[in-house]
Amino acid sequence: MDHWSFFTSKELKPQGWLRRQLQIQANGLSGNLDKIWRDVRDSAWIGKDAEGWERVPYWLDGFVPLAYLLEDEDLICRAKKYIDAIIAHQQPSGWICPCKEEEIPTYDTWAVQLLSKVLTVYYECSGDERIPDVLYRVLKNYHDLLSTGRIKLFGWGQARWFETFVALRFLQKRCDEPWIRELAVILKQQGADYERFMPMWRAPQYCWRQETHIVNLCMMLKYEALSHELLGEEYRDIATALADTLTAYNGTPVGIFTGDECLSGLSPIQGTELCSVAELMYSCEWLYAVTGDPAWADRLEKVAFNALPATISDDMWTHQYDQMSNQIACEKFPGRPIFRTNSVESHLFGLEPGYGCCTANFNQAWPKFALSAFLKGDGEIVSAVPVPSSLHTKEADVTLVTDYPFKKDLTYKIVSRKDFRLTVRIPGYARDLTVNGEKTVRQDSLSFDCKAGEEKTVRISFSARPELVCRPHDLKSLAYGPFIFSLQIPYTAKKLEFERNGVERKFPYCDYELTPTGDWNYAFDELRFDVEEKEVDDIPFSSIRPPVVIRASMRKIAWGLEEGYGAVCAKVPQSRVPLGERETISLVPYGCAKLRMTEMPLI
Repeated sequence: MDHWSFFTSKELKPQGWLRRQLQIQANGLSGNLDKIWRDVRDSAWIGKDAEGWERVPYWLDGFVPLAYLLEDEDLICRAKKYIDAIIAHQQPSGWICPCKEEEIPTYDTWAVQLLSKVLTVYYECSGDERIPDVLYRVLKNYHDLLSTGRIKLFGWGQARWFETFVALRFLQKRCDEPWIRELAVILKQQGADYERFMPMWRAPQYCWRQETHIVNLCMMLKYEALSHELLGEEYRDIATALADTLTAYNGTPVGIFTGDECLSGLSPIQGTELCSVAELMYSCEWLYAVTGDPAWADRLEKVAFNALPATISDDMWTHQYDQMSNQIACEKFPGRPIFRTNSVESHLFGLEPGYGCCTANFNQAWPKFALSAFLKGDGEIVSAVPVPSSLHTKEADVTLVTDYPFKKDLTYKIVSRKDFRLTVRIPGYARDLTVNGEKTVRQDSLSFDCKAGEEKTVRISFSARPELVCRPHDLKSLAYGPFIFSLQIPYTAKKLEFERNGVERKFPYCDYELTPTGDWNYAFDELRFDVEEKEVDDIPFSSIRPPVVIRASMRKIAWGLEEGYGAVCAKVPQSRVPLGERETISLVPYGCAKLRMTEMPLI
């Protein structure tokens, strides 16, 4: 059923602001975890004594494509060092994880599933011909262990069974042996059935469970897209119903779901774990490639351009575990946290302000997003997310020159070597569509036939309109194109340098508390919004020089604090009666505002 497939990092390269964003990531925490963080630097995966389960595979899942997209030889060599060490420890049976033989039945094989995905990513980036055989033996051993009953899925492996299908699909295209489908069937039979869990998502509880764990849920949206062909099942579009339910009862303005750490309802003062942002993006990338449904690409844009940069510092050296729509402070809670199952410091910016999973896993978000800019079909190249990129294939060279999403002009420069069709997805919000200066009818996509030996340029432009979007509790959010806009709250940052459990925090990877120094208790006052698009800074989602601002008429109200908390605004305003005169306030993209008000009333 697959509509399209992904290009490799050899064919597809980021340009413009997207390349700068990846370089910031390489210069920050992602590019240095193997130097500073014990769970990666001293991992059991490379024969040392630190964590030997998900941390290194999580990190490699983003570090590998980052290295190859940037063509950075130092990063590539460091990635290979880890891959070489992992391969060197593979057992004759095929077992590859760092645990003793007698520990295998109690070892949560989520690590097998995750590493198999990483090996697939590494092969697609590097072309290392050792990998197909290594991967074959890993998954054949997994089949043997599961089919004989020596092990069973439990814990995270049971919840995330479908992640194995990234590697299974890769293997099937190379050898298509019967055991591959047998393993697929076993995984589904022993894995979690998320359709049965949907009633649990409607009324969040103050308890931790796999069935409502936000990262599991963001991962699982792609399970049918990944697995249905191997299982011989008809595609039913289960993901749309699952996502609709999650959105209806736990949705946020920026396309993600609340989950701190399990589902948390519709309150703008509940949090969302960063791992879920990265995993939701990856699910949307697969869902659009497999189904061709543009709704998944629209959601991908909203998450990537809002939720992802919002929860990571400008220099990408620190991140939050939990982000909030209305986040007026990031200070340690002196008592019970507002979060349902997370800690008093989960919303601080730092090295490991919650569990270390996010420290390792957020690395995949931008690199895999960059690899989703263009997709390929039979005689077709698809511009899926129109971010600045260059593509070099046997059919053609295609370069997209743009500052999208900050501006709405796209220039495709095409040099054809074979006949092919270029399909450009048009974002769902787009208005006033023009092609080469000529107005055209609004469409989900535009197609252009390109002939062998032809060189041509295609210019596409469109516009967006600022509009208030209804949110629960009679609140509103301001949308403009793929962006959601927020009231940015000025703050002072308190640096926290310390050591805990053998993990050192020191500048630039220390922790920070953010304390507001300005007012935040505002409401929208009119429906007039003035947009100013600026030059894109060296830091694309800069909190100091945001690339787009919207001036809005607003008034202060007596909003108040949530009962029992000194640094959390009330879920809903205590009063909507205006205080004082109208003020013109410059709102900024959600992703540029570290302290912010995003869901506010219209008075």
